[in-house]
Amino acid sequence: MIEIKGITKFFGKKPVVEDVSVTIETGKITSFIGPNGAGKSTLLSMVSRLLDSDTGEVLLDKTDVKKLKSKDFAKRVAILRQSNFINVRLTIRELVSFGRYPYSHGRLTPEDNVMVDQALEYMNLIDIQDKFLDELSGGQKQRAFISMVIAQDTEYILLDEPLNNLDMKHSVQIMKILRKLVDELGKTVVIVLHDINFASVYSDRIVALKDGRLVKDGPTSDIINTESLREVYDMSIPVQEQDGCKICVYFQSQ
Repeated sequence: MIEIKGITKFFGKKPVVEDVSVTIETGKITSFIGPNGAGKSTLLSMVSRLLDSDTGEVLLDKTDVKKLKSKDFAKRVAILRQSNFINVRLTIRELVSFGRYPYSHGRLTPEDNVMVDQALEYMNLIDIQDKFLDELSGGQKQRAFISMVIAQDTEYILLDEPLNNLDMKHSVQIMKILRKLVDELGKTVVIVLHDINFASVYSDRIVALKDGRLVKDGPTSDIINTESLREVYDMSIPVQEQDGCKICVYFQSQ
């Protein structure tokens, strides 16, 4: 379990995340939603230790994440940032193999290679695993980075807007894979999403932020309704049910 307690982060004198407390339940997909500038990515960066908080703490199974050794943290938490830049020429397989670094430190064992194969298979990348990253489309490259995170084989997977650069088909594919990781392998996924319909259909819980503050936190079914979404987005969003899923019709003019 991840417990976020009273987290605040200032950029200059402006708080971009302000006194946020929330618990991330294990074995579920939790989506961070909210308008641009709500503090979603900043909050995820503090959970993943990419940023230090100014106040508050993040506990991983009751231990302050700041007190964990990097190698121990990397065996339990995998992180995919919003923008990923690598200035060396790598194949997909070489990139995905980096996911095993916390265990092998660059010297892959047969067990490591099995995990790499499984991660490539999960993302349907086996057939193109020897292609270089600079030969890939944006969507293929994003799938390769997610495959690397899967290869890391951690309890917790933190993803900052992983659907960027993906078309509808591949976005659905990614979300289905994340759902599978949770339902079949017991992973815990925390994901920053802009599209509230992906959050609605695939998430177990939703954490909604606005102006750096926590606005809503609870089961998806409790958050995806017109009244709650108005608090988050300052607009009236009709919600329709289709095949048991709540769909937000936010493109309608009001």
